[in-house]
Amino acid sequence: MTDRRDPPPGFRWGVSTAAYQIEGGMDEDSRGRSMRDTFCDRAGAVRGGDTGRVACDPYRRWPEGVGLMRDLGLDGYRFPITWSRVQPAGRGEVNGAGLDFYERLVDGLLEAGITPLPAL
Repeated sequence: MTDRRDPPPGFRWGVSTAAYQIEGGMDEDSRGRSMRDTFCDRAGAVRGGDTGRVACDPYRRWPEGVGLMRDLGLDGYRFPITWSRVQPAGRGEVNGAGLDFYERLVDGLLEAGITPLPAL
């Protein structure tokens, strides 16, 4: 049996997140609306009326998150790319500010020695 403190060779410690549940920054940098935004805006759809408007807020606080992952000694971070941030209308013109956010995040992860693992 493998001890949790002694993972097998090649094992990588990492974490992952889901966009709507954590990202926040809904009203910043021309982010478009998602189906989840529309759902959460319906009265009674979500207990307490909670939305992802702020959430954990890595959109503004990504350096702190990268620092925490570095301090934990993580090897990888699987993070979501929010399509409504990249293409606010769902298709067509790309939102440069949205891409800039992900570029800053990826650069920060690489500088911290953490492998970025983006997911759509």
